[in-house]
Amino acid sequence: MTAARSGKKFTLRMATDADRDTLYRLRHEVYGRELRQHKPNADERLLDSLDTFNTYFVACIDSEIVGFISVTPPGHQSYSIDKYLDRDELPFPITDQLFELRLLTVLPEHRYSPAAFLLMYAATVWVWTQGGSRIAAIGRKEVRDLYLKVGMQPHGLEIHSGEVTFELMSAEIAELYKTWPRFTPILRKLAPRVDWQLDFPYFPPDACYHGGESFKAIGDAFDSLDRREIVINADVLDAWFPPSPGVLAALRESLEWLARTSPPTHSEGLIRTVAAVRGVPEASLLAGAGSSSLIYQVLREWLTRDSRTLTLDPSYGEYTHLFEKVIGCRSDLHALDPARGYLPHIASLAEHIQQGYDLVVLVNPNSPTGRYVPRQELETLLLDAPARTRFWIDETYLDYVGADLSLEGFAAKSSNVVVCKSLSKVYALSGLRSAYLCGPAALIQPLRAINPPWAVGLPSQVAAVMALNDTEYYTGRYRETHLLRESLRASLLDLGMASVVPGVANFLMAHLQDDGPDTETLLSRCRDFGLYLRNPAVTSPRLGARTVRIAVKDGATNSRMIEILRQCLLP
Repeated sequence: MTAARSGKKFTLRMATDADRDTLYRLRHEVYGRELRQHKPNADERLLDSLDTFNTYFVACIDSEIVGFISVTPPGHQSYSIDKYLDRDELPFPITDQLFELRLLTVLPEHRYSPAAFLLMYAATVWVWTQGGSRIAAIGRKEVRDLYLKVGMQPHGLEIHSGEVTFELMSAEIAELYKTWPRFTPILRKLAPRVDWQLDFPYFPPDACYHGGESFKAIGDAFDSLDRREIVINADVLDAWFPPSPGVLAALRESLEWLARTSPPTHSEGLIRTVAAVRGVPEASLLAGAGSSSLIYQVLREWLTRDSRTLTLDPSYGEYTHLFEKVIGCRSDLHALDPARGYLPHIASLAEHIQQGYDLVVLVNPNSPTGRYVPRQELETLLLDAPARTRFWIDETYLDYVGADLSLEGFAAKSSNVVVCKSLSKVYALSGLRSAYLCGPAALIQPLRAINPPWAVGLPSQVAAVMALNDTEYYTGRYRETHLLRESLRASLLDLGMASVVPGVANFLMAHLQDDGPDTETLLSRCRDFGLYLRNPAVTSPRLGARTVRIAVKDGATNSRMIEILRQCLLP
């Protein structure tokens, strides 16, 4: 019975010097006796000169090696392909960034298990971490499909060695990099059966996907900023309204000084203002350069590869990206039911949490759905949860519902709850990047040691303080946002959207009709008109190929978006 069928765990690790004799014996058994590439020898070991500098990766079950792959690095002027082909025959150059994969081997009783895929995947990602630009391989024709699956390209050159036929293949790392995210579903499914002991994350390396593609039209070198007037950036959730008059006045009056002056080291004045406005202790607060900065800074401190996390699905993709692709820990998802309008079923969620997690992330209101769970329901959930489980409550869009509904006060008095508050989206300060955490002092105070000085720039600190003190202005803007959102929702339904989720913030998620264009087709058509929308399925594949998220804009822009969509939704 294979490990895949028995449920046994594969350990993936780098081979040690102590493994070498076992590897050479296995090579002799497979390539000498079984495949007859080489003649068996009395020593019953196969090795060559490349083994003095090759790196091996091994797959083990219960400490027994069941498969391996070897990687030949550059810098030694020798590859196994040199044994069979002249370099001028090769369809790619030999450079100081070329790595060669060789000897992909799995013992017979495990050849229908994931071992070969995991070994190939581990080796290719490791080459990427080493700065390689190209991978070459001569793969046995019998396993050609596996090489193709990970992105290798054949060159039509066959090599015969003993009774084995090999084929030359290669791939540029930049091209492989583009294919790695599609392995995430496979890797997630295999995760419970994989003990990943390599010093790079188990999930595919990649930057987290965000919106902001409109800068491709505006220009990210900022040499054509006037184009912003004809581009609609509805793929990001920036506020449609300007910052408060007090914010703009402070920035205009002191811009030269603000630009050249170092800020208060640890945002002391900003912390005092948050404490006063929100009614929480200063010792419960930590400032940062936007919520993403705090997410990466703090959660990498709290979690290890052995941690277990739980997030909603769909939800903000930054969290699963961090857990899976940066930290490499176990990342479980709690599926939200479309039939319930993507509102969490609290009893079901509470039961899921009882399975025992190190961290649970709840985005409320959630993105991309825009749904909100009432504070009282969340407080009950948190009080009934295991005390060892920490909770990260992301309230980026809560002020659109009501600042008085925040869990900040609850978190400050708890032992295991932290609220993450962005000051970007709800205060129209996205370009200035400021945020803070609120939680029990016992959790917040140790984080000060890893919070860098001057984390929040001086213009950002000034703007945030002015914004926090102008509650009346922003409350009025939130009321306008609700009217604009509901008008936009009605217009989307009039266009024939299959459904539009009734959100509470400054965005809406809609499902497209089956007989019209799918999401990617629609987004491509809209870009031709200067309208940029978001495909939420990029970070939550459960949403499928017919879901789109759109930001709420001012009335005139909303009307422009509807007219563009009217044309782009035609079959």
